[in-house]
Amino acid sequence: MQQKKSYLMVIIGSSLWGGIGVFKNILGDVGFSPMEVVAIRVTTAAVALGLYMLIKDRSLFRVKPRDCWCFVGTGIISLVFFNWCYFTAIEMTSLAVAVILMYTSPIFVMLFSAILFKEKITPRKVVALIIVFVGCLFVAGVFSSGDYKISFLGFIVGIGAGVGYALYSIFGRYALEKGYQSITISEYTFLFATVSALPLSQIWNNFSLMGQTDTWIGALGIGVLCCVFPFILYTQGLAGVETSKAAILANMEPVVATLLSCILYHESILNTKGIGILLILASVFLLSYTPKEKEA
Repeated sequence: MQQKKSYLMVIIGSSLWGGIGVFKNILGDVGFSPMEVVAIRVTTAAVALGLYMLIKDRSLFRVKPRDCWCFVGTGIISLVFFNWCYFTAIEMTSLAVAVILMYTSPIFVMLFSAILFKEKITPRKVVALIIVFVGCLFVAGVFSSGDYKISFLGFIVGIGAGVGYALYSIFGRYALEKGYQSITISEYTFLFATVSALPLSQIWNNFSLMGQTDTWIGALGIGVLCCVFPFILYTQGLAGVETSKAAILANMEPVVATLLSCILYHESILNTKGIGILLILASVFLLSYTPKEKEA
């Protein structure tokens, strides 16, 4: 029962990530650049979650200085690095290609987890990984149309997004093993990300846009609904799910993103995207609801 609860947390958390694009578009329409959106996202998340922790339990802020490397990992090496690589890959290649390369992350999580946490690479994980990656190819539209020839540098930057995305699961696992609650891990992830993202974005140059209603809607949506909640749920879920499995389950994000595009922007899913969604859901079912594997 506890394991199924952990699966559900990971799935819900990654599903909430799927709404990022909606609020990113709102902020983009206001006039913010991609890196400025990143800064708004992590800063809003840090402030909102920090206020909640002050009210609920200030002891949640307590961390040992020697453990800060975990939060440097989740906040800067993972969150900021991933976002920079992802947005750069979009500019150097295309959105579809960037998505494909980013979702190589479960491969890296599986390899890192096997080396660092001694998790077994089972046949079921490999099959689920193949299914979910093919599903992402369909969602991205590789099998429909488009030119997917990219430069070597664009490929490397895109793979960097996949590595950065994967590293949150790795550093998050280390932080959990040190006894920190998911809410504490999430808050320090956002704080370290904010310290890095603000100077990189130089968002103060667009301070005049902060007073607009759409800015606040976008900031609360991308910072609270699509950042605070999913990071807490995903990190908590990691406590009861193998890191490699959690990374595969997290591919619910493109499913939700595609469904939202269908609902809000009237994009059709009666095509290869629909096939991709079914494949990703099949991989989630394979990992979550089949009989437990016998592992030594």
